[in-house]
Amino acid sequence: MATVPPPVQQSRAQAWLAALVSTRQADVPVAGALVAVRIALAWIFFWYGSGKLFGWFDGPGIHETARFFSNTAHLHPGGFFAVVGGVIEFGGAIAIAVGLGTRVAGVALFVDMVVAMITVTWSRGIDSEKVPPGYEFNLALAALALVVVLLGAGRFSLDALAERALSHRPKALAPNDSTSRLGPTSEEDC
Repeated sequence: MATVPPPVQQSRAQAWLAALVSTRQADVPVAGALVAVRIALAWIFFWYGSGKLFGWFDGPGIHETARFFSNTAHLHPGGFFAVVGGVIEFGGAIAIAVGLGTRVAGVALFVDMVVAMITVTWSRGIDSEKVPPGYEFNLALAALALVVVLLGAGRFSLDALAERALSHRPKALAPNDSTSRLGPTSEEDC
């Protein structure tokens, strides 16, 4: 009778990495919906993040963003929070667009929107038709960010490629493995 090799144990770091890039989406419609969510989030956060950091798309740039964070959001030092907010939005947009580290980027963008609601838009209510607008837009973006946190990037992403690469790695042979190069261990294996 052939002996069954013991399962290869994953290290804690490998288990965390596998969970982090896990996409586990079997249905093509779900994968397509995740692509749509990722594209929408990526475009919106790319637009706002690049405006904060570089002044692209007629954005305020880093100095005006720092002034806004200090005076309106009451986040001090304003320059630090301007850079952190811009990097989270710009970098998170790129990560979500390609689907790499999507869950981490989603958490960062979710926190970014919660901070925006707490510090700026909550006092204005949910109404987005007022000037300045309320927290409606922040709430919708936070919810979409949670979608990618909970579901991952889907099958059309670099996370999915990483997951497939991690799951198809050759496993180390156990010392008593019947498929080792030493040959069969019993007559039944011959």
